[in-house]
Amino acid sequence: MNIQIFGKAKCFDTKKAQRWFKERGIKFQMIDLAQKGMSKGEYTSVKSAVGGMDNLIDTASKHKDAALLKYLATDEAKEEKLLETPLLFKTPIVRNGRQATVGYCPEVWEKWE
Repeated sequence: MNIQIFGKAKCFDTKKAQRWFKERGIKFQMIDLAQKGMSKGEYTSVKSAVGGMDNLIDTASKHKDAALLKYLATDEAKEEKLLETPLLFKTPIVRNGRQATVGYCPEVWEKWE
């Protein structure tokens, strides 16, 4: 398994996901979205695994650009805004190769073992 966790330092669910993998002795790579973000290739892979861009957007975000996403006309414009402002992603995003989940999903992660 090659687990990557994309998350935010202050996100409770991201911390729960890290703890879940640590408790099972599964190595993972933590990527802080606030510092590093997500590459276009990683984004494309995750987007196809979770069923589209709308599942990746944090609708409860208090970030100043969160409301703007609703008014962008094209999906390309929304994707560009997501990639330049990674704090708009719903977290944690847990990726295992071509598989991915958004949010705290231990029932899915158990099947990856």
